This record gives sequence, C-alpha cells and structure tokens, in this order.
Amino acid sequence: MIETKDMGARPGRPSREEAEDAVRTLIRWAGDDPRREGLAETPARVVRAFSDWFSGYAQDPAEYLRRTFEEVGGYDEIVVLRGIPFESHCEHHMAPIIGEVHVGYLPAERVVGISKLARLVDAYARRLQIQERFTAEIADTLQEVLQPRGVAVLVESSHECMTTRGVHKRGVSMVTSRMLGAFRDNPATRREFFAAIGK
Repeated sequence: MIETKDMGARPGRPSREEAEDAVRTLIRWAGDDPRREGLAETPARVVRAFSDWFSGYAQDPAEYLRRTFEEVGGYDEIVVLRGIPFESHCEHHMAPIIGEVHVGYLPAERVVGISKLARLVDAYARRLQIQERFTAEIADTLQEVLQPRGVAVLVESSHECMTTRGVHKRGVSMVTSRMLGAFRDNPATRREFFAAIGK
C-alpha cells in the first residue's frame, strides 16, 4: 500500500512519546504550562497533525505513476490537470505553504490516471519543502517514470513564513515552473500549456 497515515518506525526516529515531550518543551519555552487543561492534550494533537502533514516521507511518489494506460486511441496532444490544491510546510520555519499546482505532459505512448497526478503532488507536498525543489520533484518524477515527450509544472502559492512573521507581506504569491522536453524546446507547446491553465 502506498499511502499511510502513520509514518511508522524507522531507525533513529524518535518515539511518539519523545515527540510529545518535545512539544511540551516548546510550550514551556513559549511561556505557557503544558499541564493546564487547554494544553494537556496539545502534544498528542500536534504529533497526530505531524503524522498527517508529513506523511509524504512514508510514500514513494513514483509508485503512483507505475500503472499506465496504452489504449489512448492515438491521442498525442498535451494532457493538463490544472488547479491541484496543495498544503505543504516551509523547511526553514515549518510554516504553511498553501497554493495550487498545474501539471501538463505530452504523452509518448501511455497516459496515467489523472488522480495519480494529484497524489504525486500530495506525496511531495507532505514533506518539509522549498517551492523550487517541490516544483522540480514533480516534473522530474513525471519525466522519469512516464517518459513523455515533455513535462510542464507550474506552482503558485502563498508562504505563511512571509505573511505571518518577518516582513508580514500578505497577498503575495510565489510562482515557480519547470519545463522539460517539448515544453522547454518548443515555444508553441509551452504557450499551449499556459493557455490551458489560463496564464
């Protein structure tokens, strides 16, 4: 099974109890008492949230793309899945990154179920990330596993590490893209992708 809710035991990985103790330490460091009623269950809640937010470490994103379909009736135009919502966390401050991903590829001989593209995005999003690497990981995995004639990935997001701390700039979005194969080499194919996602 590819998906998992619990990241499971791995060598050198702290236990759940150690993780909950770490949360208690942070609560004390912030200036509160982890024993008071409103915070008593917070360490357990935070660890459960981390199991969900960072479940991508227990997944093999490439595995989602292994089952493909070759009976496509001669279809050889671009395939685009636009507006895939995602939530991730900045590896520098562990603050949320919230946005959407647009994925396109130009099939060579096979296609993949569109839900698998969304699962691919989630598997990489549910890790500590920077947006540039996140964008490249999605594109490179699609290219490596499907071996299409080209891949295009565009990511737009808001970084809470910038909006809730530091410079406190709201309404700012970051855009990154990675173009491979025909999307890099052929301006017409690239324009077709941007038109399909409304850019």
